Formats: sequence, C-alpha cells, structure tokens
Amino acid sequence: MNDVGTIGLTDAERLARLRLARCQSVGPITFRRLLERFATAEAALDALPDLARRGGGRKPVKVADPETVAAEMDAVQALGGEIMVLGDSAYPALLEAVEDAPPALTLLGRTELMSERCIGIVGARNASAIGQRFARQIAGELGDEGLIVVSGLARGIDAAAHEGALDSLAGGTIAVLGGGLDVFYPRENRELQNRIAEEGLLVSEHPPGTQPQASHFPRRNRIISGLSLGVLVIEAAMRSGSLITARLAGEQGREVFAVPGSPLDPRAQGANNLIRQGAALVEHADDVVEALASLGSLPGHHHAPHQPLAEPAESEFRSAGVTDEAADIEDDARALLREKLSPAPVAIDEIMRQCGLPPAVVLTILLELELAGIAQRHPGNQVSLA
Repeated sequence: MNDVGTIGLTDAERLARLRLARCQSVGPITFRRLLERFATAEAALDALPDLARRGGGRKPVKVADPETVAAEMDAVQALGGEIMVLGDSAYPALLEAVEDAPPALTLLGRTELMSERCIGIVGARNASAIGQRFARQIAGELGDEGLIVVSGLARGIDAAAHEGALDSLAGGTIAVLGGGLDVFYPRENRELQNRIAEEGLLVSEHPPGTQPQASHFPRRNRIISGLSLGVLVIEAAMRSGSLITARLAGEQGREVFAVPGSPLDPRAQGANNLIRQGAALVEHADDVVEALASLGSLPGHHHAPHQPLAEPAESEFRSAGVTDEAADIEDDARALLREKLSPAPVAIDEIMRQCGLPPAVVLTILLELELAGIAQRHPGNQVSLA
C-alpha cells in the first residue's frame, strides 16, 4: 500500500482529489502515482497539462472543472449520501491496500459497515432455485456471525445473498453498483436497492446518473473483493464475472471460497474448477468463519474498525529519487521507452532493464505517457499501450 496522505484533508484538497479522480486520463493507479509525485491533488492538477504535453498527447488534457465536481457533490448530498476520496481517514483500509483502489467512492447508507469484517458473496445471475436458497441461507448465517456480506446487486445469487444478510443479526449488507447511486439496475431489484440504502450501504465509484455499462462491472468486482476478507462463489459458469471477482480476490491476497455443485450443471463448473485450483470448499457457514479465523484475518470484534494491512510503503517516486530535474528528459529516452511498450502488459522492472534508463526517468516518462492517453498502468506494477 502506498501513502496517499490520510491526515487532515482540507476541503480544498478533497475537492481537488475528486476533480483529479474525474479526469478521463487519470485512472486509479495513475491517481496514486500523481499524489506520490506531487503530494497534493492541487499540485497534480496544475502539472497535468505539461505532463500530458511532454508525453505526446495530441489533445489538451481535459481537467474536470470545479463547478462540475461541486454539482456532483451537491447531487450526492441531495440523495442523502456522501463522497469519500482516497486519503480520507474513513476510507476503508482493506480497500485502500488494493493497488487500483477507487480514487473516489459515492456512498449511501451506513458507511461504518465498510470498516467491519466483510465477506464477498457472488454467483450466477441465472442461478438455480437451490443455489439462491443456499446463498440466502449462508448469507444469513454469516451475518449472524457478525460478517457483513458484500455483493453486486445483480439478479440471482447476488440478490439472494443481500436478502439473507439483511435478515440476519448483523442486519446489514453492502451493494457495490455498476452505475450511479440513483440508477436502478437491474430494475427488478429496485425495492431491494432501496432497502439496502435504508438498512445497509450502497457503494459506487461513479457520479450520480451514470448508467451501467459492460466495462463497469469488472471494475466493480475489484471493489467487492477489495472490501472483503474473502470471496465466496456460489454457482458460476467457466466464463463469468464471478470468476473475475475470485481471481481479483486471489491477486489482492484475500481468501477464495467456493460451493461445489453437480458436474452436470454448467453453472457449477466455475466453482468446481476454483476448488480444483485450491479454493476452500464450503458446505456450511462455519467453513468460512473457521477459515478466516485460522488465517488470523479477522481484526477482532466485528464492531471494532480494522487496522491497515501494513504501514504505507515508500512512494516509488521517492525511492527512485524523482525530483523536479527529472523533467529534463531527452526525447530519445522517451522514444526508446515507448518502443518497448505493446498492447500486452509488461512489468515496469523489465522496461527499466531493457531500456537501461534510471528508474526516475522511466517513472516520469510513464506518467507522461499515461496522461497523454498513450500508456496504461495495470495492477502488479505493469504497463501497456492504452
């Protein structure tokens, strides 16, 4: 986890961080890199145009204006919600530890649930009746144990898990949306979404009014796993969003659980394959509770806020010795590094090795290329052409 500043954000800095988060050319990883390099979002916003120009951007970088962002904040407040930016002291520590954690979250409901012990439950949209019944049952039992169920409010397993959690002793659940807080998707879950807003928590990384798009859902899945100590898969085809969530959970260092199913049912193939690959087999809620406890993952009583996974790591820019002088880079160096990029992600360490350039130069050029829309950073310290 990298330090993005967690103490005493001023209103001006919070507004600047939201503006930075809403810049089209600034993704979650680039957001972190800019804060590491410039310390504040206000300084990063001032530097964006020049960085993008040096990176070869053909169009001026489009910076979200203060009025648009202020209107977004007003819209969220009108819904009864709030906006949390990366660096706020209340930002959930487990999610902050994820490399591509959302720079901004819009929230509606009981925000304290994000600091409790959470378990993700995901599965097939076209779930069987018995699969939905099991999801509802185990979510209720896990809620009775004090775990907060996190899911994606899709039809099928997700909806059943939310319902079971709401009826449990914990009485709360977190739904991570693929659109704005005020957009009901799927429409059939409108009543459930309203109930979660009242009794649980709705989470989105999008402004109000954003319509769900296909590209939003894989990104949503990293939040489900990022908030959770582990993810439980109940019914999933071999190519499904649920398996994306499970993969992300493994990459984030979280526990992966799966419920076995009949080999004759295509909806069981994904979960069965996860078990074959080493996921913990789950038949009862105790299987989940005991596994998390044995790993020492539970941070104590479920009403106590959890602690960060680790102390913030040194910024890669500080460790590389990046200074203002690093801006004086020869065009030949930029051309050499750009030659090494392809559509397939490659480790930045490999780029450094092949280019033979100082780390400070490589990191600065990559930041320029990202803001120019030419390069794209990926989790795992990798980069590709955008």
